[in-house]
Amino acid sequence: MGNKSSRLPGFYKRPLAERVQIIADWAGLDSNEAAVLNEQGLTNELADKMIENTLGTFALPLGVAANFKINGRDYLIPMAVEEPSVVAAVSNAAKKIRAGGGFRTSATDPVMIGQIQVLDIPDMNAAIVAIEANKASLLETANCCDKVIVSLGGGAQNIVARPFPNTPVGPMLIIHLYFDTRDAMGANAINTALESLAPKIAELTNGRTSLRILSNLADQRTATARCTIPADQLATKEYSGQEVAKLIEEANAFAIVDPYRAATHNKGIMNGIDAVCIATGNDWRAVEAGAHAFAARDGRYQSLTDWHVDENGDLYGEITLPMAVGMVGGATKVHPTARVAMKILDVKSAPELAQVMAAVGLAQNLAAINALATVGIQKGHMALHARQVAMAAGAPEELIQQVADQLVAERRIHVDRAKEIIASNQLPIGQ
Repeated sequence: MGNKSSRLPGFYKRPLAERVQIIADWAGLDSNEAAVLNEQGLTNELADKMIENTLGTFALPLGVAANFKINGRDYLIPMAVEEPSVVAAVSNAAKKIRAGGGFRTSATDPVMIGQIQVLDIPDMNAAIVAIEANKASLLETANCCDKVIVSLGGGAQNIVARPFPNTPVGPMLIIHLYFDTRDAMGANAINTALESLAPKIAELTNGRTSLRILSNLADQRTATARCTIPADQLATKEYSGQEVAKLIEEANAFAIVDPYRAATHNKGIMNGIDAVCIATGNDWRAVEAGAHAFAARDGRYQSLTDWHVDENGDLYGEITLPMAVGMVGGATKVHPTARVAMKILDVKSAPELAQVMAAVGLAQNLAAINALATVGIQKGHMALHARQVAMAAGAPEELIQQVADQLVAERRIHVDRAKEIIASNQLPIGQ
């Protein structure tokens, strides 16, 4: 595993079937697993068992990001995304980062937070004292529900009482359960533990328990990725590498001070992270919610990344964000394509998966702000988007690229113009 390279030069030029074969060889996929990539993995029959009122499936393009070296190991990263330029951009950014030795990543233990809401408490201080005094037995109760997680070294870690004396419905006490979920995302484990705790919490506080639910602000379960890019890797025809590094630092500063910019800046990060979440069957809504809440943890929404020019004149980048992802349970084990994606990724634990996603987020962010600060986002993105516009206008297969090229050359990437170009070729639309 250690000797394989994620460098795939010219990969995008190869025919689709050949690409699948290259990845199958790389990841050791058997013929059935390779067939999942070739033939839409999720059948209607399986989809019908996953959700209610099933009508069919909704497919997304599945690609693979290349060039990633994380903690000295090469990864190919499956990404499910409909937006053009995301996979190409993140692979290109990873290549620049690779030149500086790749990503250095770390993750905390996978500790999730569960919350129990307690109301109608006669004596708030006495309730808090009672919770503290009975912490050991409460933790024991929380651990009774999932012996497997406990046997693997996880389970309940701590219980904390958080009073809210003034809410729109009067005083309430929120009990936080800190629970190490190991390789699971952990929602079910946490919620089950909370249900077992609630009657004891009500008894100890003389209050009434209401909501019992995990928090998606998983700020105890974070992943961090760092990188240093040699300035010469950033040079363009118009700018020196040092100039580009400075422009990226300035772009990041904009996202630190202004939430209007930060929202778009962080969306670019999630372009990458969400795509890996979807490909691996993880809950991207939960990861999104945690990331954006974390970005506002100091009371003002800001950038999740830090980019600055270091003392050597090179570009240093860093990201830390909550990453509640799992590799057991849920769609990760049920969806055939997610299972194949996990085999391509070949991670050994949920914290490792979290670190890979943090690295993807950092690279995706670099790609976006590098483009914005130099050529502007539209040039590369619109060139790829032009193919979709040509298809939407009904361009026949053999004309799609030709129509797209003309749209880009004219800088008029609109469906109406594409239809005019198609008509001028004397070919009926859609034929």
